[in-house]
Amino acid sequence: MVRLGLIGAGRIGKVHAENIVSRIREVELKKIADIYLNNDIKEWAHSIGIKNVTNDAGEIFRDPEIDAVLICSSSDTHERFIIEAAKAGKHIFCEKPIGSDIEKIKEALEIVENKGVKLQVGFVRRFDHNHKKVHDAVKEGKIGEPYLVKITSRDPQPPPLNYLKVSGGLFFDMTIHDFDMARYLSGSEVEEVFVHAAVLVDPAIGEIGDFDTAIITMRFKNGMLGVIDNCRKAIYGYDQRTEVHGSRGCIMVENDRPNTSMLLTNEGTLSEKLLWFFLERYNDAFAMELKSFIDAIINDTQPPVTGIDGLKAVLVAEAAAISAKEGKPIKVNDI
Repeated sequence: MVRLGLIGAGRIGKVHAENIVSRIREVELKKIADIYLNNDIKEWAHSIGIKNVTNDAGEIFRDPEIDAVLICSSSDTHERFIIEAAKAGKHIFCEKPIGSDIEKIKEALEIVENKGVKLQVGFVRRFDHNHKKVHDAVKEGKIGEPYLVKITSRDPQPPPLNYLKVSGGLFFDMTIHDFDMARYLSGSEVEEVFVHAAVLVDPAIGEIGDFDTAIITMRFKNGMLGVIDNCRKAIYGYDQRTEVHGSRGCIMVENDRPNTSMLLTNEGTLSEKLLWFFLERYNDAFAMELKSFIDAIINDTQPPVTGIDGLKAVLVAEAAAISAKEGKPIKVNDI
């Protein structure tokens, strides 16, 4: 039995907790910590059978019975909690991004290695059956030599400003998934990025120094080119598409829908709307990534998405942020 402690009972923390309780064997969620602990969080925790809740994350680190920690708190806490968990000898699952301070991330990864604990970063899209099909087809040579990777990622609505103020911004809390997808699908590292970014959805996002819409072009070390387009608002739902084009063909993933039926009449074609948000689109993938983390602990194997993967995505995100502000291409190795 692997005993877990969860830090952060916000939206993603609740998803992980409920999956642990209902879908993952050989695991006990022993304790939940949230700095903003209130009656709503207590009632939710009790409703899924967790009686032990606290506003002190340190209780999880100090508990000798807890084997591993799930860090689902705000992005600006990630490096600190990784370090505290590693020093306490706990295995670590950390939601994206692994952090935003590159030197602090490196410090955290060094402590993780020295303490001999496992660290998995929550790049959930790698565990989605659709995106994995694209990855596997490229890796198996089914499209020949890959030329181009294209990724579309648009949210149905922007997150609250309070979230954006501590998230690190568009490239660190949203595009970070796409940077990881770019590495995952291409099988290569991003060498250079060039970004055009704007504030088109909500002026308040610009007032806090962020962007809400962006086009990112990439050059990879293997010679491939790539394009990512992001927007904080897509009124039709959660828009998630990937494509890789190569010498022998192309493989692409369209959006998931509740069903794939289409009604064709003389007035036109009608199909289901897209799934509304990431909770619906990736719920099974969230369970799969946690199962992989638990398997790595039980079998003493390396997690499928490592701290190095987390750092490399952050390096690309930092290059993108600089490019957006300076209006010129930025080489990732210069970060």
